[in-house]
Amino acid sequence: MAKSKGVRIVVTLECTECRSNPDKRSPGVSRYTTTKNRRNTTNRLELSKFCTHCNKHTTHKEIK
Repeated sequence: MAKSKGVRIVVTLECTECRSNPDKRSPGVSRYTTTKNRRNTTNRLELSKFCTHCNKHTTHKEIK
């Protein structure tokens, strides 16, 4: 039997500056994966993470 969906789910965080800036240093977008508790955090997750393409800490927002 398949297990039911758990409370914690895997989400993908994507850099907001890489996505919106076409004149960036290198092609690609910085992405991180993490987990969140869907009962406690119902809205989209936003964290400050290091972007290797921008070479600085930027805001990463949850996608999908």
